[in-house]
Order: sequence, then structure tokens, then C-alpha cells
Amino acid sequence: MLFTNIKRVLRAGYLSFRRNGWLSTATITVMALVLFVMGNLIFIGALSQTALDAVEAKIDITMYFVPGASEDDILTIKEEITAVPAVAGVTYVSRDQALAEFRERHKENAMIVDALGELDDNPLEASLNIQAKNSSQYAAISEFLVNKNYPTVEKINYSENQKVIEKLGSMISTVRGAGALVALLLAFVAVLVAFNTIRLAIYTMREEIGIMRLVGATRWFIRGPFLVAGVIYGVIAAVVTTALFYPLSWGFAPYLAVVIPDFDIFQYYKGNIIEFFAIMLGAGLLLGVFSSGIAIRRYLEV
Repeated sequence: MLFTNIKRVLRAGYLSFRRNGWLSTATITVMALVLFVMGNLIFIGALSQTALDAVEAKIDITMYFVPGASEDDILTIKEEITAVPAVAGVTYVSRDQALAEFRERHKENAMIVDALGELDDNPLEASLNIQAKNSSQYAAISEFLVNKNYPTVEKINYSENQKVIEKLGSMISTVRGAGALVALLLAFVAVLVAFNTIRLAIYTMREEIGIMRLVGATRWFIRGPFLVAGVIYGVIAAVVTTALFYPLSWGFAPYLAVVIPDFDIFQYYKGNIIEFFAIMLGAGLLLGVFSSGIAIRRYLEV
């Protein structure tokens, strides 16, 4: 008997969904739009984290020494910094090496090459490039170096690099916040559309509902089909949205690879498609059931 009742409720929910074809299509479209924005937020989060990791991987702490600093003093400081537990490695770049690398980088620029040839002395400074074991440890290493206050050190550039990371992080947070706000606004619209669709279905089936009341149908037997319709909206919207991201991620992958080579959006989509669909399905069901529940409580007095 229970199985028969469940089967009837499911069938009635499907008929209610099909009976309001255009409204059901509009509801699914709006829900899919909400899920599409949510999906984009997931991809933006992964993309921004990859970009941030790539920037942090290229960040190091560079200590520049005064021109008169002796190599022995610099190497002594290098050994002291190497002994710090958070430091992964320290590379010494002499003034001559720095000049040679600078010439190599700008060998195509005749103006710079001529300007260097006219100088009587090497204008570049010796330096130590410090790599941390973890990007989160750079701040502590920088604080250690500042507290040491080496007299031969002219400048430590970590604060400049840290500003770049903070600005990038701030931009990412702003984009995520704006995306979340758009998703919330669209979710509100989706709930309204689904709410009105279920309300119209209740109005259309008012005679059938009256008959079911007379023959003693249970409360949930009457309400069940409308909840089923809400579930159908959410499931179809989740399937459509997940399928839509397949060609989109494939098409945009080559363009994003130019900007961020470390992130392949198509491979990310394929590798996480089950988790992605689960999120879309959960959000779709929440929207559908929530809006159906509100309409039932408001307009279906059973």
C-alpha cells in the first residue's frame, strides 16, 4: 500500500510538472541560471587559488647589500639565515653575477647595453634570495631579518612583494563577494518563480484537491505531488547546468591557459564532475523544495 501511494504521488507530481509546461520551463531556466552563477563561483575560486599559489611560489625575500659590503660578511649572514628552521634555501648573487644576469635579460635593448658600457662601476648590489619552506612563513622570516638589523643590508624587498599578494587576495575576495551577491539575488528570483508555478498548479488542481479531501486522502498524499514537482525542477536544473559547463570549460580552456598556464579548467571540470554535480543537485533541490514548501504552506490548506 505504501509503495502504491508513493507511486501515485510521484506520478501526480510529474503530471503537475508537465501540465504547466511553459511555467515549468521558466522555473527550470531561472534555477539553472542561479546554479550557473554558483558553478562559476566554484571555478573562479579554483582559478583564483591557483593564481595566488603561482604568485606566492614566485615570491621570495631578497636582501640587498650596500656596495661596500664584503663577500665574507655576506656569506656569514647567509649561513646564519640558512640555519633558520623556516628557511628552505638561500642563494647568494654577487654584484658581478647580478650585472651579468641583467645584461643577459636586456641584451636586445641597445640603449640599456650602451648605458651599461658607459658606466665606470657596477651599479648593481649583491643580494641574498631567501626561499621559505611554506609561503605562510615569509612574514615570520621577514620579521626575523628586520629584527636582526644587519648594518650591511640596504633593503629587504618582502614588504613590496607582500603588497602584491594582499592586493591579489583582495581582488579575489571582491570578485567572490560580488558573485555570491548575484547568486543570492538570482536565488530569490528563482524561489519567486517556482513559488508562483506551484501556486498556479495548486489553483489548477483545486477541484481534484477538493475530491481528495472528501474521500479522506492524507495530508501528505495531497501535498506530496507539489513537492515532487519542486524536486523535478531542481534535478533538471542541476543536470542542465552541469552539462552546460562541459562545452564551456572545453572552449575557454585554451584562452585561460594563456593567462594562467597552471590551471586547466577543462581538466578541473572532468576531475571534479561528481562533486560539482553533487553541489548543483543539492542547491537545485534546496531551491525547488524550499519554494514548493512555501507555496504549499501559504495556499494549500490541508
